[in-house]
Amino acid sequence: MADKQHLYLVDGSAYIFRAYHRLPPLTNPHGVPVGAVYGYTTMLWKLADDLDKADGPTHLAVILDKGSTSFRNELYDQYKANRPPPPEDLVPQFPLIRDATRAFSLPCIEEDNLEADDLIASYAKEATRRGWDVTIVSSDKDLMQLVGQCAEPHDGHEGGCIDMLDTMKNQRIDIPEVVEKFGVPPELVGDVLALMGDSVDNVPGIYGIGPKTASKLIQDYGSLQGALDAAPDMKPGKLKERLIEGRPMAELSRVLVQLKDDCPLPIPLEDFVLKKTPEEPLAQFLETHGFTSLLKRLGDGRGSPDRPTQLNPAKPETAGAPASPNGNRQPLPEWPPVDRTTYECVQSMERLEHWIGRAFHARMVAIDTETSNLDAMRAELTGVSLALGPNDACYIPLAHGGTDMFAEKPVQIDKAAALSALRPLLESEAVLKVGQNVKYDLNVFARNGILMAPVEDTMVISFDLDAGRSEDGIGGGHGMDELSQRHLGHTTLTFKDICGTGKKAIPFGEVPLDKATQYAAEDADVTWRLYKTLKPRLALESGTRIYQRVDRPLIPVVAQMERNGIKVDRQALAGLSEEFAREIARIEAEIYECCGQQFTIGSPAQLGDVLFNKMGYKGGRKGKSGQYSTDQAILEQLANQGAPVARLVLDWRQHSKLRSTYTEALQAAINPATGRVHTCYSLVGAQTGRLSSTDPNLQNIPIRTAIGRRIREAFVAEPGNVLLAADYSQIELRLAAHMADVPPLKEAFAAGEDIHARTAQEMYGTVDRDTRARAKTINFAILYGISRWGLAGRLGVEADEAQAVIDRYFQRFPGIQRYIVHTLENVRERGYSETLFGRKTWFPRINAKIPHERQGAERAAINAPIQGTSADIIKRAMARMPAALADAGLGQVKMLLQVHDELVFELPEGDVAAASPVIERVMAEAALPAVKLDVPLGIEIGTGPSWDAAH
Repeated sequence: MADKQHLYLVDGSAYIFRAYHRLPPLTNPHGVPVGAVYGYTTMLWKLADDLDKADGPTHLAVILDKGSTSFRNELYDQYKANRPPPPEDLVPQFPLIRDATRAFSLPCIEEDNLEADDLIASYAKEATRRGWDVTIVSSDKDLMQLVGQCAEPHDGHEGGCIDMLDTMKNQRIDIPEVVEKFGVPPELVGDVLALMGDSVDNVPGIYGIGPKTASKLIQDYGSLQGALDAAPDMKPGKLKERLIEGRPMAELSRVLVQLKDDCPLPIPLEDFVLKKTPEEPLAQFLETHGFTSLLKRLGDGRGSPDRPTQLNPAKPETAGAPASPNGNRQPLPEWPPVDRTTYECVQSMERLEHWIGRAFHARMVAIDTETSNLDAMRAELTGVSLALGPNDACYIPLAHGGTDMFAEKPVQIDKAAALSALRPLLESEAVLKVGQNVKYDLNVFARNGILMAPVEDTMVISFDLDAGRSEDGIGGGHGMDELSQRHLGHTTLTFKDICGTGKKAIPFGEVPLDKATQYAAEDADVTWRLYKTLKPRLALESGTRIYQRVDRPLIPVVAQMERNGIKVDRQALAGLSEEFAREIARIEAEIYECCGQQFTIGSPAQLGDVLFNKMGYKGGRKGKSGQYSTDQAILEQLANQGAPVARLVLDWRQHSKLRSTYTEALQAAINPATGRVHTCYSLVGAQTGRLSSTDPNLQNIPIRTAIGRRIREAFVAEPGNVLLAADYSQIELRLAAHMADVPPLKEAFAAGEDIHARTAQEMYGTVDRDTRARAKTINFAILYGISRWGLAGRLGVEADEAQAVIDRYFQRFPGIQRYIVHTLENVRERGYSETLFGRKTWFPRINAKIPHERQGAERAAINAPIQGTSADIIKRAMARMPAALADAGLGQVKMLLQVHDELVFELPEGDVAAASPVIERVMAEAALPAVKLDVPLGIEIGTGPSWDAAH
C-alpha cells in the first residue's frame, strides 16, 4: 500500500439520476426496470478504469442518500419541498443499484436523517485528519465548500487535503476552480449560497439576489455576517431593502447549506481499502440482469474486473469543453479512409439479391435515394444506395439515361423488379434502416408502394446532441457534408460536383454510372460511419431520452403528414390575389400623393432618401452602406410620430408579402397529382426543437388579422369532410407555472381561470381591458427574457417605469425570477439549457464579452427550456396520435398540419364526436408518464369546412 493514502468518495445519488436520464427504459429478464442500474454500472466501471493507477485511490466508497428527508427538514419544513417524487420506474431500481455497488465489492453507505453530503464531509474530515488525501467524485456545488481543506499535521503525519473530480467534464476541481465559479474561496461558498438560495433544494436565500450579486457582497464585506451587518449603512435602494428584510431567511439558509462534518462513521475508514474485484459476484450480478455486453467485457483480457474496459471516453482535448462546436467527439474506430473506387454499381438482379442477403444478415443498413426533385412529393426515384460498412457500399441505378426515348440507356435492373426485391428488406422489422434526413427517403419509397421501417436518422441524432453548438450559435450544421467534415474529417462529393450548376446543370439521371455510383454510394457509406460515430454519444451525453422518446418516433408520423397534405381552394386564392393587387395599387397611389413623387417603394435606398432627405422626417439612422434604415421599427416609430406615409408603407409591405408569399405562392404549390399543398417539415430547423415548415411555410400566416384569416379560409376540407383544429391553450405559461413553481399561476390554471386576468389582479389590483392587455404583454415578455427597454417599448412607457413593472412582477411571482436566475446560472456553467424531457440547446455565446451577443444568448436561454418543453409535448402527442386514433376505429382521421401549438386534422363529418375526445386525451396526457405536470394542459378544439372556420 502506498505511503500516502488517497480516499475517493463517490456521490452515488448524483450518479443514479444521471444514469436514469442517459438511457431509455430497459427491463431485465424478470421484467424489472433496470435502465438506471445499467447506466450506473457502466459509469461506476468507467470511473474505476479512468482513475490513474499512479494517482489513483487506495480507498474508495460510494455514498448514497437513504431517504428524502433529513434533520434540515426539522429546521425548515419547506426544505427540498419542491422536488418531485422519483419516477415510478426508478423506485424499484434503488435496491438494485446498491446491489451493483456491492457487486464491485465496494462499500455502499447511507444513513437515516442524513444526506450523502454530510456523510461525505464527515468521512473527508476524518480522513484528512489521519493524513489521507481525499477526492470527492461529484460536481455538487454544496460539496465545493470542502475543497482545499487541509488538516493540521497529526501524530507525526502531514495532514491530508480535499479536492473534487467532475467525471462529466473530466475535470479536477481545486481552489482556483471554485474561485472562478463563485468569486470567493471555498470557505465562503456557503455564504454565497445562503444569499442566492437554491431552487432545487428550496433553500430560500434572499429574494432578488442572484449569484453575481451574492458573490460581490461576500467579496466586498468578507462574509455573510459582514454583508448583513453593513446593510443598514448602505445607500438607499432595493439591495439595501432586500438585505434588511431578508436577513432571517439568509441566516436560516446559511444553516441549511452548512455541511455536517461530525457525523458518526457507520463503517470505519479501514474497510474502504480498494482491492481487486472478485469476478464471481460481479459476473453473477451482470448475468442476473441480462447485461450481456458488460459480461463479455468482464470475460476478456481488456475488461477484467480490476481494470475494466474504458467505455467510449471523451478525448482529453474536448472533455470539459461543453460549448465546442464539435461536441464530445469520440475517438474514431480504425476505419479506412473513404475510397470511392471500392463501391459497386449493381446492374443485375443476382448482385442485388446478394446485397439484400448481406443486409438481412447485418441487421443494419445505411440507405439513401437519388431522385429527380428535391420535393419528395414530386420526385421520381432514380436510384438507391446501400452501405453495410466503411467502403462497403453500392449504388443501384433505376432510371438513368435521360428522358429522351431514343437516348442510349445504361444496363440497369428493371425498376419494378428492383423495388419488389428491396421491399422485404425495407419493410422488415428485423433490419434497421439508417438515413440522413431519412424522412425524405420514407416519402419517396412510400410513393413507390414501400413503407420502410424501422428507421433512424443521423441528422436528427446530430441535432439532439449539438443543437446550437456551432460557434455562431445557429442551430444548423446538421447536413451530411458538414457532419462528414466535422466528425469524419472527410470532404464529400457535392451534387454540384456531379451535376454542374446553372444552364449546364444536368439531372442526376443523366450522370454517367461511374460518377453516379461514387456520389450515391459515398452518401450511404458516410451515413453508416456517422451513425456509428454519433449514436454512442447519445448514451454518453444524456441524449438517448430525447431521441428515443420524442424525436425518433416522430419521423414516420411527420412523413405521413407531409404525404397527406391539405387542400386549398385555388379559385379563392386567385380572387384574393386580385383583391390584394388592387389594394396594393391603391396604397401606392396614396404613398405617391403623400410624397409628391413616384419612386420604387420596395427599394430601401429610395424610400429612405424620400423620407429623411426630401420629406425631412427626424430619426433617420444610416447603416454601414450609408443608406437610411427603413425597417419595421423605424417605420412604426415614424407612424407614431404622425407620419401617415410610414403607416401606408407598412400596409403596402404587408399586402405585398401576403400576395407573393401566400396567395400567389400557394397556387403554385398545389401538387398536380394530388390537388393538395404538401409542406415540408424540418425536425432540425428550430434550435429549441420546434418543427419548422418550408416549401411552403404554413406557420407564418397571420392569425390575428382579418387578412390572415381570409388566407386561412382558403384551406378547406374535401367534400363530406371537415377540418378539426386542436390547440394547446397558453401552454408556455402553464409550463412556466410548473417549471418555476409559481403557486398563484398554478392555482389559476387548476381552477380554469383567465390567467392574464389573474396576473392583472396580482399586478394592478384590478382587472379591466387595459390591465388585462398589459398583463398579457408582461406575462409573455418576461418569459422571453425581455429587457427594461424592450418592455418599455411594448407597453409604451419609460424604461424606469418598465423596470418597476418587472420588479413588481418578480415580487408577486418570485418563482419566475428564481427560474430565470438559476436557468442562466446553469447555462453559464454547462453551456446548454435542458427541457423537462432532456432536450439540450447549446449557447456558445452565453459568456461572450460583447454585451449584445451575451444578452441575446441570455434571452434565448431563459425561454429555451419552456419553449423546448412545449415543443417536446406536442411532438409526443403527434407521435402517439395515429395509434390512438386507429385503436378507436378512427382510421379515416388524418393529421395534416402542426403549427406552433396547434394540430390540424381532416376527418369525415360523422367522426367528429368520436375523434374529438381521443385527440383531446392524447394531447392532454402527452407529457405522461415521463413528466407529471403540476398544471393541466388545456386543449381547445374547433371544427369547420375551412381552417379559419375551425377556430
